[in-house]
Amino acid sequence: MTKVKKEKTGDEETGGTEKSYQELIANVNPIANPLASRKLSKKLYKCVKKAAKTKQIRRGVKEVQKFINKGERGIVVFAGDTLPIEVYCHLPIMCEDRNMPYAYVPSKVDLGSSAGSKRPTCVIMIKPHDEYKEAYDECLEEVTSLPKPI
Repeated sequence: MTKVKKEKTGDEETGGTEKSYQELIANVNPIANPLASRKLSKKLYKCVKKAAKTKQIRRGVKEVQKFINKGERGIVVFAGDTLPIEVYCHLPIMCEDRNMPYAYVPSKVDLGSSAGSKRPTCVIMIKPHDEYKEAYDECLEEVTSLPKPI
């Protein structure tokens, strides 16, 4: 038996399965505040991608929580469509206690793929590094300017 290669259809080539920002916002949790805008979300995804290349990210609830407790600094990016919210609802409070900037992006699938993984990820911490300093500083400035939840 020989393998037959499937030809790509038009939908796959143009990314027909991608959802728009408005569709992603519809699935966001009630605690996802401050939610990054479309422009800031793209910047955060790019910064995560650059940080992943230099291995300067922390992925997942357990790893991010461990390094927040150890006092590591960085930007914490949460996925807004994670269910149940009890999985990570304690992390924003930990970030606020340590004056760490954090923001929510609408999709855990996009967050995981920007980190170079096939698995969705609900939390990522971006650590500062010299190779992507401009992108990091820009994201840091915009995330800190977001209004904090009450």
